[in-house]
Amino acid sequence: MRPAHLALAALVAAVWGVNFVVIEIGLDHFPPLLFSALRFLAAALPAVFLVGRPTVAWKWILAVGLVLGVAKFGLLFTGMDLGAPAGLSSLVLQVQAVFTALFAFVALGERPGRLKTAGMGVALVGIGVAAADEGGAGSLVGFALVIGAAACWGVSNVLTRKASPPDALNFMVWVSVVPVLPLLGLSLLLEGPERDLAALRGLDWTGVGVIVYVAWITTVFGFGAWGWLLRRYPASSVAPFSLLVPVFGMSSAALVLGEGVSPARWWAAALLVGGVALTSFAPGRRPEKNSVAPANPVPVSSSGRPLGEERRTNSGARRTNRDARRTNSGA
Repeated sequence: MRPAHLALAALVAAVWGVNFVVIEIGLDHFPPLLFSALRFLAAALPAVFLVGRPTVAWKWILAVGLVLGVAKFGLLFTGMDLGAPAGLSSLVLQVQAVFTALFAFVALGERPGRLKTAGMGVALVGIGVAAADEGGAGSLVGFALVIGAAACWGVSNVLTRKASPPDALNFMVWVSVVPVLPLLGLSLLLEGPERDLAALRGLDWTGVGVIVYVAWITTVFGFGAWGWLLRRYPASSVAPFSLLVPVFGMSSAALVLGEGVSPARWWAAALLVGGVALTSFAPGRRPEKNSVAPANPVPVSSSGRPLGEERRTNSGARRTNRDARRTNSGA
């Protein structure tokens, strides 16, 4: 990759890592489900009028919009609102790579190899260490919701692979349209109209800046730049930069929010990042097929005989007929 493109990949990872700190600040201004709805509303408008028509079937846009937008971000924002720290959330959410591998095995028949399986085990040990550390002082409910968000992200990854969108930005903008109304409905039902109206009436420049960051910087710029890099370079060259997200997330949470990082959390980070790296980049096994086509199939004619053989037979028959005519003419 060119130096400028290396810097762009690192910038996207930094934007996504700092996003967890911005979410933490935003939760001081909005209820979590309303905050998530506003994030997708701002990401969809006005971009949906600029990116053109959807490039994949609507069923994939609806499926990813509900799983990624409603379930994943609804659980993540709610989990952080219930006490899951921003830095830890940025780390734990990366276990989505393990869930993606598991769901790809179930839905797509992609069997993980030994190295990938070992990586999944290491990452799960890291989750256990992080849970034990969080259980001493934090919210296990919030921690569990963040893990649920990672699982939903894994499902959405498999759905996105099935959809195979040719334009990542176009796909993400249209996906952002789907969660707005469901999240608003859930917010009115679970968080209450009084709390939502109070948050909207108290909207200040900090709240506006938070929404702009999580919608336009994280979603539109982040996914747009990431998709552009993936179109120019192999995924194996771009994907490793995603491992920098928890590094930026934990460091920015420590600097901005004053979150401490215990020795156990450092161990959890090392195990999780190492396990996710093995899970993400180790080769897997392709699903076995019942039959394999021959390497050089022989073309056949309508009669079922090999085409070359039929040509040779017809040619021999024509030579025999010409010889017979010459003989008859000479007689």
